Amino acid sequence: MKITYYLEVTSSWCFWAEPTWAELKRRYAGRAAFQWKTALMKAEDFPTSHAQYDWFLRRSASVLRSDFVPDSRYYEWPLPSGYPAASAVAEAARDLGVAGDEVRGALAQAAYREGRPVGRLDVAVEIAARAGGLDAARLRERAQSTEVAARMQATTAEFFALGVSQRPTFVLEDAIGDRAVFSGLVRLEPLAATIEAMLADVAAYAEFGARQPRPPA
Repeated sequence: MKITYYLEVTSSWCFWAEPTWAELKRRYAGRAAFQWKTALMKAEDFPTSHAQYDWFLRRSASVLRSDFVPDSRYYEWPLPSGYPAASAVAEAARDLGVAGDEVRGALAQAAYREGRPVGRLDVAVEIAARAGGLDAARLRERAQSTEVAARMQATTAEFFALGVSQRPTFVLEDAIGDRAVFSGLVRLEPLAATIEAMLADVAAYAEFGARQPRPPA
């Protein structure tokens, strides 16, 4: 089974989704393959003021009954083309051998817990280099490469080809061709229930095939 997580590093809802992602990886380790892909937000997807952003953050904290409201101080507006620096640095870290969640997790924590301006390339590189044990100069160079930019554009196009617009989006695919797409959901329960159902179907197919081999074409 394969589980793909489409995200934007500075999306507040992706920040809320991280505990669910971590629990899915823990619970289904060895039973599913996990990958994350960048789905860049458009410039118009971002709030136009700190007051607006703070309202969104208070709302999400209330919906999720969190005792913590994320910090919007990291956010600097306007930026000419969205907010790609943090995602580019996370992608660059992957190219340099740090392909897990530690770098982008550190960037999101620095933004929403500490208010650090991760939309600035130099700040994002500093945080990511420390989190991943990477050389800052190499990381910065790779983050600005045409290869990283092209990959982010390609995975963003994949995301929109799903017919969705909300991040996070989780795509669940199993060995018998079933696929489920959850866009905008951050809670564990519906994802885990669907994964269990898909794994059960795959096991049932295999059990039936062992008892009654498929006739030749």
